[in-house]
Amino acid sequence: MLFSEDSYKYMFAALQEAEKALLDDEVPVGAVVVHDNKIIGRGFNQVERLKDATAHAEMIALTAAANHLSNWRLNECDIYVTLEPCIMCTGAMLASRINNIYFAAYDPKFGACGSIYNLAEEGKYNHKINVFSGIYSAESENLLQSFFIKKRNNGNKISN
Repeated sequence: MLFSEDSYKYMFAALQEAEKALLDDEVPVGAVVVHDNKIIGRGFNQVERLKDATAHAEMIALTAAANHLSNWRLNECDIYVTLEPCIMCTGAMLASRINNIYFAAYDPKFGACGSIYNLAEEGKYNHKINVFSGIYSAESENLLQSFFIKKRNNGNKISN
């Protein structure tokens, strides 16, 4: 599938967020929320830093976007995330009525937008989200692989 130049620009911004997570020794996942061609929410994984299992990149970006708009309804917004969202994050996107999800790499262990489940598009909820994948997938996969290789080589415990 071909994507717009803007889609690459926003996913690149999400990759920059993922790099922040990597520098912070977090699983390198980043997300940005876009409204009217402007990034209004950014986030990167902060689970270890905040000691909070819900501190995923998507959740932080959604909260920032809702604060920016002073509204929990994000139905005119799109989210770009470097890894396929999990059940929790997809649920939050459904609840906030995100319009489109763009993600880079599939997550065969936790993915809820095509890998294990497809909660966003299955039509069982009062809202359906369009899902697109593959933008900068190799770059995202490389970040994740380098993180987990480093963890394994250092003998660190890996939680996922």
